[in-house]
Amino acid sequence: MWNENEKMVFVPYRRPRQVCALVLALYKDALIAIIAGFHASRHSLAAHGILMEDAKPQNFIQQIIAKDLDQGVVKSVVTRFPPEPNGYLHIGHAKSICLNFGLASQFGGRCNLRFDDTNPEKEEDEYVRAIEADVNWLGFQWSGDVHYASDYFPQLYDWAVHLVNTGKAYVCELSAEDTRLYRGTLTEPGKNSPYRERPLAENLQLLEKMRNGEIEEGKMTLRAKIDMAAANINLRDPVLYRIKRKAHHRTGDAWNIYPSYDFAHGQGDALEGVTHSICTLEFEDHRPLYEWFLDNLPVPAKPRQYEFGRLNLNYTVTSKRKLRQLVDEEHVDGWDDPRMPTLSGLRRRGVPPEAIRHFCDSLAVAKTDGTVDMAQFEHFIRDDLNNNAHRAMCVLHPLKVVLTNVAEGQVEMLGAPAHPNRDDLGDRALPFTREIYIDSNDFSEDTSLSRKKFKRLVLGEWVRLRSAYVIRADEVVKDANGEILYLNASIVPDTVGENPPEGINPRGVIHWVSASQCVDCEVRLYDRLFSEPSPGAAGRDFLDDINPASLTILTGCKGEIGLGNADHSRHYQFEREGYFYLDSRYSSADKPVFNETIGLKDNWAKG
Repeated sequence: MWNENEKMVFVPYRRPRQVCALVLALYKDALIAIIAGFHASRHSLAAHGILMEDAKPQNFIQQIIAKDLDQGVVKSVVTRFPPEPNGYLHIGHAKSICLNFGLASQFGGRCNLRFDDTNPEKEEDEYVRAIEADVNWLGFQWSGDVHYASDYFPQLYDWAVHLVNTGKAYVCELSAEDTRLYRGTLTEPGKNSPYRERPLAENLQLLEKMRNGEIEEGKMTLRAKIDMAAANINLRDPVLYRIKRKAHHRTGDAWNIYPSYDFAHGQGDALEGVTHSICTLEFEDHRPLYEWFLDNLPVPAKPRQYEFGRLNLNYTVTSKRKLRQLVDEEHVDGWDDPRMPTLSGLRRRGVPPEAIRHFCDSLAVAKTDGTVDMAQFEHFIRDDLNNNAHRAMCVLHPLKVVLTNVAEGQVEMLGAPAHPNRDDLGDRALPFTREIYIDSNDFSEDTSLSRKKFKRLVLGEWVRLRSAYVIRADEVVKDANGEILYLNASIVPDTVGENPPEGINPRGVIHWVSASQCVDCEVRLYDRLFSEPSPGAAGRDFLDDINPASLTILTGCKGEIGLGNADHSRHYQFEREGYFYLDSRYSSADKPVFNETIGLKDNWAKG
């Protein structure tokens, strides 16, 4: 450790009480200062009804909110999570969900769920229901009723008329291609539309015709009149309304024109009284336009937008376009395929929502984007499952073993804890019979194998069955083609929970199940969907980076009898194999299907 002169002090091993005393002696003044500062921070936050759960430093958004409350800029905090219902949520959205709902909770405010449903061509009620389910599954509940941008269509249209009446919007007849050409580039200014100075009365008349469906789709748009030479290209007369002859999932055929996302988003925040509009960094360049609308419309409130770095994971994609392509081209088994980074896919795979929340809470809320290693996410999954998953045994590659010194028909009920460190989870029953299954990978005829390299069953030697007897492999029975049919073995009596007699040295411990009292099941083993850290990098088609070994289906697996009662309230650790969860699509009462959530250890780097 370091002393007050910043010199390294080597401390020999002492008992915990002695170590604590030494630390207090060396750092007493510093500790007092830290504790005082901590209590001062708690006192300041307590003034707003906020209790800190730990002394974790505040991120920049928390600091902004705390300052706004201190200075009376806002009386209470209102955030929102505003997805577009054009696909399923993915792990990147989880960070935004946790941040928005977490900030509202931390500062005693509220968080709305609003669907920015302004594009009827891509939006479906299916996505709305899925998003609601994902938010609830993560453990959050929005304030009041669900909100929709479509709730505000009449108000948004009135505000569009207001902009026309104030000379700040016009109807443009440029084609989509010409609009792009007139817009200019990042290095060259745009030029004004020839329709930019259309008379006010004519703009109003044409806008009404657009709304009534009298204008053909693609012939006209309503655009804001801002500045075609603006350095920020988003301010170059952006489109406010476009004609779309498409039924909306909520409003049906009531509208023939639909507002742009930019025109609806900030005004939705204002109508809902949002105080802090938290967005990812791709919206940073849109903030001046967000503020322009609020400054030029008679909105009831003026929220502020703040941007943070989005969550990117290696070995995956989070583009909705690419995720949709994976689904539409059937590279995966739907949006909830357990290999997908969607929240529904992670749920089906068996990832606990608590693990996702803890992972998101561990991430920096910063003003820069970054890529997080998949191993960091997997750490939180393993940690949660290790602490909470019920233990069970499942033989993935069954090999029958006949225990010749156990009577036919004899059933001995053995027991094992459902979790080695969780007495509250109780015990599980393990019927022990004359015939059992072990994994074929746990047996070898090669007697030359060293105990260090192969700690399993070898012909003529012993191994312990987990929570059961020590057995010895006596004979291999094969068919005419030399394939192993089964093993003959014998138990060492009185070795359940006891050491074997002197001279009997088991190589290791293996798992097993009773052959007559087990559950036939299917097990699906998953690997990462992509074999490259950055799918599609260096100009490759991201589909070329799909891992061909991302799914392995094992049929004929044998699970311990209790797995016949598996349901979605439990996660399982199949001992010596990994963590598994009952599949929600293919499981049946007669044949459960288990998805591998994650392995016991990270073997990816080992190939």
